[in-house]
Amino acid sequence: MRRLIGSHDLLLVTLDTLRYDVAAELVAAGRTPGLARALPGGRWERRHSPASFTYAAHHAFFAGFLPTPVLPGRHERLYAAAFPGSATSGAETWVFDAADLPTALADAGYHTLCLGGVGFFNQRSPLGAVLPGLFREAHWEPEFGVTSPTCLDAQLDRLDEVLTRVPPRQSLFTFLNVAALHQPNRHHLPGADTDDLASHAAALEYVDGRLGRLFGLVTGRGRPVFTIICSDHGTAYGEDGHSGHRIGHDVVWNVPYAHFTLHPGEW
Repeated sequence: MRRLIGSHDLLLVTLDTLRYDVAAELVAAGRTPGLARALPGGRWERRHSPASFTYAAHHAFFAGFLPTPVLPGRHERLYAAAFPGSATSGAETWVFDAADLPTALADAGYHTLCLGGVGFFNQRSPLGAVLPGLFREAHWEPEFGVTSPTCLDAQLDRLDEVLTRVPPRQSLFTFLNVAALHQPNRHHLPGADTDDLASHAAALEYVDGRLGRLFGLVTGRGRPVFTIICSDHGTAYGEDGHSGHRIGHDVVWNVPYAHFTLHPGEW
């Protein structure tokens, strides 16, 4: 990633609460064709989240601790906030002196943009302002949130509007937190009156249907876009009696992950 800073725009998408098993099953079954087209080899990589809920996971992501590959060993990170004794920064790691990625990218000349989804990005309380406060520009409205059946459409409408104000030569870091997978998600499955794995899967199909528009918007500026797309954590739907997240269950810790470069004209 060190070689990409300045020449590429950056896109970080967190599919909030997306479970690895659901994501892998849907792409294998052909139910998420947009992701199948974008993911390297048409498959998700299984990784372990650094945290079991949104707030903690995103603090880790922004410091350079993206989900960790599941295989044992030393895994060089894409980017890292500098600190003495780091064992996972290497020759290709972009190491920065700031405490977080948005601040470091702003220092490197990027316009940093946050399009929040779940409540930790709603800017309606001191806690909800911490993560978006790292960015030069941050947006949230109820239509972006968990109760909206068209949350990603609303976020992309805002992104489309914001991009008209970012100069073409200005490097851009776009962070998008997608709320559709998070409970409640039953509104994505017609006839459902409870949240379950089926409604979780239906929410991912909804998101997949909008990825072409997202990728077309960010590449429409004429620059290559280095893209990271992953979940921050999974969630339980009754496994071993558990419901939700912020617990140490495998369905919470195992998350889907991918990174790749989008090029203008591909989408």
